[in-house]
Amino acid sequence: MTVVALSFLACLAAFAAIGMLSMRRRAATTEDYLLAGRSVSPWLTALSSAATNNSGFMFIGLFGFAYRFGVQAVWLQLGWILGDVIAWLWVHRRVREHSADLGVASLPRLLASDRQGRVSRAVAITAGVMTFFFLGGYAAAQLKAGSTALGGLFGWDPAIGVVLGTVIVVAYCFAGGLRASIWTDAAQALVMLGSLVVLLVLAMVEVGPPASLAAALESADPSLVAWVPAEPALGFSLYLVGFVFGGLGAIGQPHILVRSMAIDDARHIGKARTIYFLWYVPFSIAAVMTALYARVLVPDLTAQVEPAAAAVAAEGALPAIATQLLPEVLLGLLLAGVFAATMSTADSQILACSAAVTQDIAPRHRDSYLAGKIATLAVAALALVIALSAGQSVFSLVLSAWSALGAAFGPLLVIRLLRLPVPPPVALAMMACGVATIFAWTGAGLSDDVFELLPGMLAPLLVYGAYALAFPLRASRDERAIDKVRSRP
Repeated sequence: MTVVALSFLACLAAFAAIGMLSMRRRAATTEDYLLAGRSVSPWLTALSSAATNNSGFMFIGLFGFAYRFGVQAVWLQLGWILGDVIAWLWVHRRVREHSADLGVASLPRLLASDRQGRVSRAVAITAGVMTFFFLGGYAAAQLKAGSTALGGLFGWDPAIGVVLGTVIVVAYCFAGGLRASIWTDAAQALVMLGSLVVLLVLAMVEVGPPASLAAALESADPSLVAWVPAEPALGFSLYLVGFVFGGLGAIGQPHILVRSMAIDDARHIGKARTIYFLWYVPFSIAAVMTALYARVLVPDLTAQVEPAAAAVAAEGALPAIATQLLPEVLLGLLLAGVFAATMSTADSQILACSAAVTQDIAPRHRDSYLAGKIATLAVAALALVIALSAGQSVFSLVLSAWSALGAAFGPLLVIRLLRLPVPPPVALAMMACGVATIFAWTGAGLSDDVFELLPGMLAPLLVYGAYALAFPLRASRDERAIDKVRSRP
C-alpha cells in the first residue's frame, strides 16, 4: 500500500505542477480567469472537454450502472455519443462566434442577450441562479466521485475525500482560473484513457475475450446479457432517443460550453471535434467493457445490500477491480487520475458558477478579478455542503443536475443561436417549463422508460412554438426592427 500511496501522490503532484505552470501565462483579468483569454488550442479544447464531460460520471456513475444492469449500458452510452455529435456539429462553433460577437463570458449572459447585445436582467439573474444551484450540485457529485475513489483505495471516511477535493479545487481555480483547469484536464484525459485500457486488457486476460465474458455474465444473471430492458413502457425506440437527448444536454452545460468559448478560433472547432471523439469513443467502449468484467471479477459488491443502497455500492466497482488486477504502481496512477479528473471537472463547474455570480447575478462586479475569486470560494462552500449531506449516488446526482441544466438552457440557447426573437417573459417561461418538466417526469417514475431530457427539452420548444404561433406579426416586426438597426452605418 505504500507503493500505491507514493504513486498516487506522485501523479497528483504532476497534475498540480501542470496547473501551476499555467500561472506563467496568467493575466489578472476577468476574461483570463473565466475564459483563458480566448486563446486555447483545439487540442487542449478537445481533451479538456473530454475529461470534464466524462470523469466522475463515467468512472463512477456509468461504471456502477453497467455493473448493475449489464449490457443495457451500451444503449445509454451510444445515445449519449450520438447526442454529443449533434451538439458538436451544430452548437459549439456558433457558441464561440456568438459569445465573441457579444463579448460575453458566461452562458447565462449569452442566453440573456438579444441580437443587438441588449441584456435582459431578469433572464440573466434567473439563469445565473439556476447555474449556481444546479451546477453547484453537479460539482458536489464530482467531489463525491473523487471521495469514492479514495475510499476504495485507502478506506478513508468519505468526508475526508470530499474536504481534500474541495481544497484542491480551490487551489486549481486560484492558480490559473480556466487555463489551469484546461491544462490539467488535457493531461488527465490521457491518463484516464491509458489506465482504463490497461485495466481492460488485464481483465480480459483474467476472464477471457468478450464471448467468455458474455457466458460468465449469463451464468451469474441472465438479465445482464439482455440487450433490451424489460418492457419499456413507451417502447424501445423512445428509450434510445431519450439517451440521445441526454447527450444533447451538453448544450445546456456551462462548464462544457465555456471551453468552446475559450478556443482560439471558431474555425478550429472542427479539429477539436475530431480529437474529442477519437478520445471519447474508445474511452466509452473501455468503460462499459471494464465495468462488465468487474461484474464477473468482483460480483459481490451489491450482495446483501438493501435495494435502495445498491446504486451507491455498485459505484465502488472501479476501485474494487483496480485493486484486484493492477500492480500497485499502476493502481496509484489510475486512482490518482480518477481523483484528479473529478476535481478538475469540479473546478470547471465552480468557475462557471463564479462567472454566473459576477457576470449575471451581480454584474457590477463583472470586471473585478477579486470578486471572481470570492465567488469561487462561495460556490466551493456550497458544493462542499451538498457533497457532505447528499445521500444520492454519484450517478443520480450527475443526471439530476445535467438534466435540469440541459432542459433549462439548451432549448433557449438553440433559439438564440438561430437569431430568433425571444422576449424575456418567453425566455423565462421556457427555462421554468424545462426544469418543471424534468422534475415532473422523474417524480412520476418515468425516467427508467424514457430519459427525462427528451420531454425536458421538447417542452420549452413547444412554449416557444406557441409564442411564435400566437404572435407571428410581433416576431416579424421584432426581426425587421433589429435588422434595420444593424444595417445602420
